[in-house]
Amino acid sequence: QVQLVESGGGLVQAGGSLRLSCAASGLTSSMPVVGWFRQAPGKEREFVAAIYWSSSVTLYADSVKGRFSISRDNAENTANLQMNSLKPDDTAVYYCAASNQWYSLNEYRKTNRYKYWGQGTQVTVSS
Repeated sequence: QVQLVESGGGLVQAGGSLRLSCAASGLTSSMPVVGWFRQAPGKEREFVAAIYWSSSVTLYADSVKGRFSISRDNAENTANLQMNSLKPDDTAVYYCAASNQWYSLNEYRKTNRYKYWGQGTQVTVSS
């Protein structure tokens, strides 16, 4: 059983930075992709970024491209999301997710491609 635990959320002013981490345990060798999603109040959960666990191939939502960077540390079994130039619109609960299936890259933008989810961490960006 895979378990994902997010950390690093908090309150930051617009223009600031935060670094989220996702610690994975369990059958991590069966997870080809780890992704980050976010959900703001009253909105659907949306894709933020994803990374192949065994390579450096990444995928980003247009809204965060150039500001956010996803990375992974295979030795530590962590996936990190560096968030720079934060905006109030980035305020949301951020979730780490892991997929146990292989799909074409863009399929990993969909929530239903992920089997395992963390509990989420709150990110609040003040104006």
